[in-house]
Amino acid sequence: MNKHLEQLVKLSKFDKSIVDFEPKIQNEQEKLKMFMQSVDNLVEQRDKLYNAIDDLKNKRIKNDIHLKELSDKLESIAGKHKLAKTEKEVKALQLEEEIAKEQVAFANEEIIRLDNLIESKTTELQNVQDELKEEEESVEELKVAIDNNIKAIEEERNKIYEEKATLVATIDAKVLAFYEKIKRWAKDTTVVPVKKQACYGCYMKLTDRFYSDFLVSDEITTCPHCGRIIYKEDENQEG
Repeated sequence: MNKHLEQLVKLSKFDKSIVDFEPKIQNEQEKLKMFMQSVDNLVEQRDKLYNAIDDLKNKRIKNDIHLKELSDKLESIAGKHKLAKTEKEVKALQLEEEIAKEQVAFANEEIIRLDNLIESKTTELQNVQDELKEEEESVEELKVAIDNNIKAIEEERNKIYEEKATLVATIDAKVLAFYEKIKRWAKDTTVVPVKKQACYGCYMKLTDRFYSDFLVSDEITTCPHCGRIIYKEDENQEG
């Protein structure tokens, strides 16, 4: 493999490594986002419980007020009984008293129901708050770990950038321009190996004649099908 082609193979691998760093960083950020979603769900659940408890307490207060009004009404009816003169007045007061007593019974039942609901919702709220506290602590620990991971990835990426810059400085300007022209559309597959007589950029098979010439050539060669720069893979084994 000639010097220029060897440089382009290395450059292409640097470019591919740089492109591969972004998904790694995104993957780390997605981990945190997933846990943050769990926290957001618990916060939403907590706020709904706060609102539900407030609503129940307001209903409880209204029932207390209504119960006081009914109690006052029964006292008023009792006073009217003493002043009633006719049987019709007595029966009317008795009916009014029965209705008020039924309303009192219903109001007391409603208060018991609301108290039970408030107690249940309060217990549920406490459980959610405990779970939220644990999740927030976990997220803080995870955030530190993820920040460290991202920092390590970025340091590795910066090292690749530096190595790439050092390599680019040694590449012939015309060769580099040729590489960059293909890279504009081929991205990180600008330089690809040939395996089993096929270009590993477009996966098209090379003709026997082209392949034979390619094997003995020491020049920079492009795939006749896709135009990518190709090289003999067995001459560039990693490690």
